[in-house]
Amino acid sequence: MADEANANDARKAGATEVARLTRRDMLRGGLALAASIGIPSTGLSIARAAGNPASQADHSGDTHMSTITVKDGTTIYYKDWGKGPVVTFSHGWPLSSDAWDGQMLYLAQHGFRVVAHDRRGHGRSSQASAGNDMDGYADDLAAVIEALDLRDITMVGHSTGGGEVTRYIGRHGTKRVSKAVLIAAVPPIMVKSQANPEGLPVEIFDGLRSGVANDRAQFYKEFALPFFGANRQGAKVSQGLLDQFFLWSMQGGLKNCYESVKAFSETEFHDDLKKFDVPTLLMHGEDDQIVPIDISSRKTAKLVKGATEIYYPGLPHGLTATHPDLVNRDLLAFCQQGKRKVA
Repeated sequence: MADEANANDARKAGATEVARLTRRDMLRGGLALAASIGIPSTGLSIARAAGNPASQADHSGDTHMSTITVKDGTTIYYKDWGKGPVVTFSHGWPLSSDAWDGQMLYLAQHGFRVVAHDRRGHGRSSQASAGNDMDGYADDLAAVIEALDLRDITMVGHSTGGGEVTRYIGRHGTKRVSKAVLIAAVPPIMVKSQANPEGLPVEIFDGLRSGVANDRAQFYKEFALPFFGANRQGAKVSQGLLDQFFLWSMQGGLKNCYESVKAFSETEFHDDLKKFDVPTLLMHGEDDQIVPIDISSRKTAKLVKGATEIYYPGLPHGLTATHPDLVNRDLLAFCQQGKRKVA
Protein backbone atom coordinates (compact mmCIF):
# COMPACT_ATOMS: atom_id res chain seq x y z
CA MET A 1 0.00 0.00 0.00
CA ALA A 2 2.85 2.33 0.83
CA ASP A 3 4.44 1.66 -2.53
CA GLU A 4 1.15 2.39 -4.34
CA ALA A 5 0.73 5.62 -2.41
CA ASN A 6 4.25 6.69 -3.30
CA ALA A 7 3.59 5.92 -6.98
CA ASN A 8 0.39 7.98 -6.90
CA ASP A 9 2.26 10.85 -5.28
CA ALA A 10 4.93 10.68 -8.00
CA ARG A 11 2.33 10.77 -10.77
CA LYS A 12 0.61 13.75 -9.18
CA ALA A 13 3.92 15.54 -8.87
CA GLY A 14 4.69 14.88 -12.51
CA ALA A 15 1.28 16.15 -13.60
CA THR A 16 1.74 19.26 -11.47
CA GLU A 17 5.13 19.87 -13.09
CA VAL A 18 3.64 19.57 -16.57
CA ALA A 19 0.88 21.97 -15.61
CA ARG A 20 3.50 24.47 -14.52
CA LEU A 21 5.01 24.57 -17.99
CA THR A 22 4.34 27.93 -19.54
CA ARG A 23 3.33 28.46 -23.17
CA ARG A 24 6.82 29.81 -23.77
CA ASP A 25 8.33 26.60 -22.39
CA MET A 26 6.16 24.56 -24.70
CA LEU A 27 7.15 26.70 -27.66
CA ARG A 28 10.82 26.34 -26.80
CA GLY A 29 10.37 22.60 -26.62
CA GLY A 30 8.59 22.59 -29.94
CA LEU A 31 11.40 24.60 -31.53
CA ALA A 32 13.96 22.20 -30.15
CA LEU A 33 12.03 19.22 -31.53
CA ALA A 34 11.61 20.94 -34.87
CA ALA A 35 15.33 21.67 -35.06
CA SER A 36 16.16 18.06 -34.19
CA ILE A 37 14.11 16.72 -37.13
CA GLY A 38 14.87 19.50 -39.58
CA ILE A 39 11.59 21.46 -39.56
CA PRO A 40 12.24 25.21 -39.86
CA SER A 41 10.86 27.36 -37.10
CA THR A 42 8.78 29.28 -39.62
CA GLY A 43 6.64 26.17 -39.99
CA LEU A 44 5.71 26.41 -36.31
CA SER A 45 5.00 30.09 -36.73
CA ILE A 46 2.56 29.27 -39.52
CA ALA A 47 0.89 26.61 -37.41
CA ARG A 48 0.68 29.02 -34.48
CA ALA A 49 -0.90 31.68 -36.68
CA ALA A 50 -3.43 29.18 -38.01
CA GLY A 51 -4.81 28.73 -34.51
CA ASN A 52 -4.87 32.42 -33.72
CA PRO A 53 -7.46 34.54 -35.58
CA ALA A 54 -5.76 37.74 -34.47
CA SER A 55 -2.48 36.54 -35.92
CA GLN A 56 -4.22 35.67 -39.17
CA ALA A 57 -5.61 39.19 -39.38
CA ASP A 58 -2.16 40.64 -38.75
CA HIS A 59 -0.75 38.83 -41.79
CA SER A 60 -3.69 39.10 -44.19
CA GLY A 61 -1.83 41.66 -46.28
CA ASP A 62 0.79 39.01 -47.10
CA THR A 63 -1.73 36.85 -48.97
CA HIS A 64 -1.11 36.64 -52.73
CA MET A 65 -3.99 35.37 -54.82
CA SER A 66 -2.79 34.08 -58.20
CA THR A 67 -6.06 34.76 -60.00
CA ILE A 68 -7.75 37.62 -61.79
CA THR A 69 -11.39 38.05 -62.73
CA VAL A 70 -12.01 39.19 -66.30
CA LYS A 71 -14.90 41.24 -67.64
CA ASP A 72 -17.40 38.39 -67.98
CA GLY A 73 -16.71 37.15 -64.45
CA THR A 74 -14.43 34.28 -65.43
CA THR A 75 -11.62 33.60 -62.98
CA ILE A 76 -8.23 33.10 -64.62
CA TYR A 77 -5.47 31.37 -62.67
CA TYR A 78 -1.84 32.29 -63.32
CA LYS A 79 1.59 31.63 -61.89
CA ASP A 80 4.38 34.17 -61.77
CA TRP A 81 7.94 33.04 -61.03
CA GLY A 82 11.31 34.77 -60.92
CA LYS A 83 12.57 38.24 -61.69
CA GLY A 84 13.95 39.82 -64.85
CA PRO A 85 12.77 40.22 -68.46
CA VAL A 86 9.25 38.86 -68.85
CA VAL A 87 8.32 35.69 -70.73
CA THR A 88 4.67 34.64 -70.93
CA PHE A 89 3.51 31.13 -71.80
CA SER A 90 0.23 30.01 -73.40
CA HIS A 91 -0.42 26.27 -73.20
CA GLY A 92 -1.82 23.74 -75.62
CA TRP A 93 -5.12 21.84 -75.66
CA PRO A 94 -6.42 20.31 -73.42
CA LEU A 95 -3.75 20.98 -70.81
CA SER A 96 -2.93 23.71 -68.29
CA SER A 97 -0.07 26.07 -67.52
CA ASP A 98 1.66 23.20 -65.70
CA ALA A 99 2.62 21.89 -69.13
CA TRP A 100 5.19 24.72 -69.20
CA ASP A 101 6.85 23.90 -65.87
CA GLY A 102 10.03 22.59 -67.50
CA GLN A 103 10.52 25.77 -69.51
CA MET A 104 9.41 28.12 -66.73
CA LEU A 105 11.78 26.69 -64.13
CA TYR A 106 14.67 26.74 -66.59
CA LEU A 107 14.15 30.36 -67.63
CA ALA A 108 13.50 31.50 -64.06
CA GLN A 109 16.83 29.95 -63.12
CA HIS A 110 18.46 31.94 -65.93
CA GLY A 111 17.27 35.37 -64.88
CA PHE A 112 13.79 35.69 -66.38
CA ARG A 113 10.37 36.41 -64.93
CA VAL A 114 8.00 33.77 -66.26
CA VAL A 115 4.20 34.02 -66.23
CA ALA A 116 1.72 31.40 -67.39
CA HIS A 117 -2.04 31.18 -67.02
CA ASP A 118 -4.63 28.42 -67.30
CA ARG A 119 -6.90 29.08 -70.27
CA ARG A 120 -10.56 29.62 -69.38
CA GLY A 121 -12.17 26.26 -68.77
CA HIS A 122 -8.79 24.56 -68.30
CA GLY A 123 -6.74 23.74 -65.23
CA ARG A 124 -7.59 25.94 -62.24
CA SER A 125 -9.42 28.66 -64.16
CA SER A 126 -13.22 28.68 -63.93
CA GLN A 127 -15.28 26.83 -66.51
CA ALA A 128 -16.95 29.66 -68.38
CA SER A 129 -19.93 28.83 -70.57
CA ALA A 130 -18.99 31.40 -73.23
CA GLY A 131 -15.83 32.90 -74.65
CA ASN A 132 -14.30 29.55 -75.59
CA ASP A 133 -12.81 30.91 -78.79
CA MET A 134 -9.61 32.61 -79.89
CA ASP A 135 -10.94 36.11 -79.26
CA GLY A 136 -11.88 35.13 -75.71
CA TYR A 137 -8.52 33.43 -75.14
CA ALA A 138 -6.58 36.43 -76.45
CA ASP A 139 -8.57 38.87 -74.33
CA ASP A 140 -7.97 36.76 -71.21
CA LEU A 141 -4.25 36.81 -71.93
CA ALA A 142 -4.44 40.58 -72.35
CA ALA A 143 -6.22 40.88 -69.02
CA VAL A 144 -3.45 38.97 -67.23
CA ILE A 145 -0.79 41.09 -68.91
CA GLU A 146 -2.52 44.34 -67.99
CA ALA A 147 -3.29 43.25 -64.43
CA LEU A 148 0.39 42.50 -63.84
CA ASP A 149 1.48 45.46 -66.00
CA LEU A 150 3.86 43.29 -68.00
CA ARG A 151 5.98 44.98 -70.67
CA ASP A 152 8.68 44.07 -73.20
CA ILE A 153 7.30 40.54 -73.18
CA THR A 154 8.59 37.54 -75.04
CA MET A 155 5.31 35.72 -75.73
CA VAL A 156 5.52 31.94 -76.09
CA GLY A 157 2.67 29.74 -77.24
CA HIS A 158 2.45 26.00 -77.93
CA SER A 159 -0.17 24.48 -80.23
CA THR A 160 -3.51 26.14 -79.34
CA GLY A 161 -1.48 28.56 -77.22
CA GLY A 162 0.34 29.59 -80.38
CA GLY A 163 -3.02 30.56 -81.81
CA GLU A 164 -3.77 32.49 -78.63
CA VAL A 165 -0.52 34.47 -78.94
CA THR A 166 -1.19 35.11 -82.62
CA ARG A 167 -4.72 36.37 -82.00
CA TYR A 168 -3.44 38.51 -79.09
CA ILE A 169 -1.07 40.31 -81.45
CA GLY A 170 -3.83 40.62 -84.04
CA ARG A 171 -6.27 42.17 -81.53
CA HIS A 172 -4.00 44.00 -79.09
CA GLY A 173 -0.86 44.78 -81.06
CA THR A 174 2.76 44.62 -79.91
CA LYS A 175 3.07 47.68 -77.67
CA ARG A 176 3.78 45.36 -74.73
CA VAL A 177 5.56 42.68 -76.79
CA SER A 178 9.22 42.49 -77.76
CA LYS A 179 9.33 38.97 -79.27
CA ALA A 180 7.10 36.02 -80.11
CA VAL A 181 7.73 32.28 -80.10
CA LEU A 182 5.30 29.84 -81.72
CA ILE A 183 5.97 26.18 -80.90
CA ALA A 184 4.10 23.51 -82.89
CA ALA A 185 1.43 26.19 -83.25
CA VAL A 186 -1.90 25.85 -85.06
CA PRO A 187 -1.78 29.00 -87.30
CA PRO A 188 -2.44 29.91 -90.02
CA ILE A 189 -5.43 27.47 -90.10
CA MET A 190 -5.73 23.72 -89.65
CA VAL A 191 -9.01 22.62 -91.22
CA LYS A 192 -9.27 21.75 -94.91
CA SER A 193 -11.35 24.00 -97.14
CA GLN A 194 -11.38 25.30 -100.70
CA ALA A 195 -9.08 28.08 -99.57
CA ASN A 196 -6.89 25.65 -97.63
CA PRO A 197 -6.83 22.36 -99.59
CA GLU A 198 -3.74 21.12 -97.71
CA GLY A 199 -5.54 21.25 -94.36
CA LEU A 200 -6.86 18.35 -92.32
CA PRO A 201 -10.40 17.10 -93.08
CA VAL A 202 -13.05 18.34 -90.67
CA GLU A 203 -13.87 14.71 -89.90
CA ILE A 204 -10.64 14.51 -87.91
CA PHE A 205 -11.80 17.31 -85.66
CA ASP A 206 -15.28 15.79 -85.46
CA GLY A 207 -13.53 12.71 -84.12
CA LEU A 208 -11.84 14.78 -81.43
CA ARG A 209 -15.17 16.27 -80.41
CA SER A 210 -16.80 12.86 -80.32
CA GLY A 211 -14.02 11.45 -78.18
CA VAL A 212 -14.24 14.31 -75.71
CA ALA A 213 -18.03 14.17 -75.50
CA ASN A 214 -18.48 10.41 -75.20
CA ASP A 215 -15.57 9.09 -73.12
CA ARG A 216 -13.06 11.82 -72.57
CA ALA A 217 -11.05 9.86 -69.98
CA GLN A 218 -10.25 7.05 -72.42
CA PHE A 219 -9.89 9.51 -75.29
CA TYR A 220 -7.22 11.52 -73.45
CA LYS A 221 -5.27 8.37 -72.62
CA GLU A 222 -5.23 7.41 -76.30
CA PHE A 223 -4.60 10.96 -77.55
CA ALA A 224 -1.46 11.24 -75.41
CA LEU A 225 0.28 8.55 -77.47
CA PRO A 226 0.56 10.44 -80.79
CA PHE A 227 0.86 13.75 -78.89
CA PHE A 228 4.21 12.62 -77.47
CA GLY A 229 5.11 10.25 -80.30
CA ALA A 230 4.84 7.26 -77.96
CA ASN A 231 3.30 5.26 -80.81
CA ARG A 232 6.53 5.45 -82.81
CA GLN A 233 8.92 2.52 -82.84
CA GLY A 234 11.77 3.04 -80.40
CA ALA A 235 10.09 5.98 -78.65
CA LYS A 236 11.14 6.56 -75.06
CA VAL A 237 8.15 8.17 -73.37
CA SER A 238 7.65 7.43 -69.69
CA GLN A 239 4.37 6.24 -68.24
CA GLY A 240 4.58 9.16 -65.84
CA LEU A 241 4.51 11.64 -68.74
CA LEU A 242 1.44 9.94 -70.20
CA ASP A 243 -0.29 9.89 -66.80
CA GLN A 244 0.52 13.56 -66.31
CA PHE A 245 -1.10 14.41 -69.64
CA PHE A 246 -4.24 12.53 -68.58
CA LEU A 247 -4.46 14.27 -65.20
CA TRP A 248 -4.03 17.75 -66.65
CA SER A 249 -6.53 17.05 -69.43
CA MET A 250 -9.18 15.84 -67.00
CA GLN A 251 -8.96 19.17 -65.14
CA GLY A 252 -10.52 20.88 -68.13
CA GLY A 253 -14.25 21.44 -68.39
CA LEU A 254 -16.08 19.20 -70.85
CA LYS A 255 -17.87 22.06 -72.60
CA ASN A 256 -14.74 24.18 -72.70
CA CYS A 257 -12.53 21.49 -74.20
CA TYR A 258 -15.25 20.49 -76.65
CA GLU A 259 -15.70 24.03 -77.94
CA SER A 260 -11.97 24.62 -78.04
CA VAL A 261 -11.64 22.11 -80.89
CA LYS A 262 -13.44 24.51 -83.21
CA ALA A 263 -11.28 27.38 -81.93
CA PHE A 264 -7.96 25.75 -82.70
CA SER A 265 -8.98 24.03 -85.93
CA GLU A 266 -11.17 26.54 -87.74
CA THR A 267 -9.84 29.96 -86.70
CA GLU A 268 -8.30 31.92 -89.55
CA PHE A 269 -5.02 33.59 -88.53
CA HIS A 270 -3.62 34.98 -91.79
CA ASP A 271 -4.43 38.60 -91.00
CA ASP A 272 -3.12 38.27 -87.44
CA LEU A 273 0.21 36.90 -88.63
CA LYS A 274 0.64 39.77 -91.04
CA LYS A 275 0.55 42.16 -88.05
CA PHE A 276 3.65 40.62 -86.46
CA ASP A 277 6.35 43.30 -86.32
CA VAL A 278 8.61 41.79 -83.64
CA PRO A 279 11.29 39.10 -83.90
CA THR A 280 9.53 35.75 -84.14
CA LEU A 281 10.82 32.23 -83.62
CA LEU A 282 9.02 29.20 -85.05
CA MET A 283 9.84 25.85 -83.44
CA HIS A 284 8.32 22.58 -84.58
CA GLY A 285 8.93 18.84 -84.52
CA GLU A 286 9.03 17.40 -88.00
CA ASP A 287 7.19 14.25 -86.87
CA ASP A 288 4.26 16.18 -85.37
CA GLN A 289 1.18 13.95 -85.70
CA ILE A 290 -1.21 16.49 -84.17
CA VAL A 291 -0.34 19.75 -85.95
CA PRO A 292 1.58 18.68 -89.06
CA ILE A 293 4.43 21.06 -89.76
CA ASP A 294 3.68 21.51 -93.47
CA ILE A 295 0.20 22.97 -92.85
CA SER A 296 1.28 25.17 -89.97
CA SER A 297 4.76 26.50 -89.23
CA ARG A 298 6.07 26.25 -92.77
CA LYS A 299 3.12 28.34 -93.96
CA THR A 300 3.38 30.76 -91.04
CA ALA A 301 7.02 31.39 -91.93
CA LYS A 302 5.88 32.85 -95.26
CA LEU A 303 3.53 35.29 -93.54
CA VAL A 304 5.71 36.60 -90.69
CA LYS A 305 8.49 38.91 -91.83
CA GLY A 306 11.94 37.78 -90.83
CA ALA A 307 10.77 34.75 -88.86
CA THR A 308 13.45 32.40 -87.57
CA GLU A 309 12.71 28.72 -88.08
CA ILE A 310 14.03 25.82 -85.99
CA TYR A 311 12.66 22.44 -87.00
CA TYR A 312 13.60 19.24 -85.21
CA PRO A 313 13.80 15.98 -87.21
CA GLY A 314 11.81 13.15 -85.65
CA LEU A 315 10.39 15.17 -82.74
CA PRO A 316 6.68 14.99 -81.82
CA HIS A 317 4.01 17.57 -81.06
CA GLY A 318 4.76 17.47 -77.34
CA LEU A 319 8.44 18.25 -77.83
CA THR A 320 8.52 20.68 -74.90
CA ALA A 321 8.04 17.66 -72.61
CA THR A 322 9.84 14.91 -74.53
CA HIS A 323 12.91 17.00 -75.42
CA PRO A 324 13.02 19.91 -72.96
CA ASP A 325 16.81 20.16 -73.20
CA LEU A 326 16.66 21.09 -76.88
CA VAL A 327 13.65 23.38 -76.53
CA ASN A 328 15.03 25.14 -73.45
CA ARG A 329 18.41 25.69 -75.06
CA ASP A 330 16.98 27.32 -78.17
CA LEU A 331 14.29 29.23 -76.29
CA LEU A 332 16.84 30.71 -73.89
CA ALA A 333 19.12 31.75 -76.74
CA PHE A 334 16.27 33.55 -78.47
CA CYS A 335 15.09 35.25 -75.27
CA GLN A 336 18.62 36.53 -74.63
CA GLN A 337 18.93 38.19 -78.02
CA GLY A 338 18.71 41.98 -78.14
CA LYS A 339 15.40 43.67 -78.89
CA ARG A 340 14.58 44.95 -82.34
CA LYS A 341 11.53 45.72 -84.43
CA VAL A 342 11.12 44.00 -87.77
CA ALA A 343 11.09 46.43 -90.69
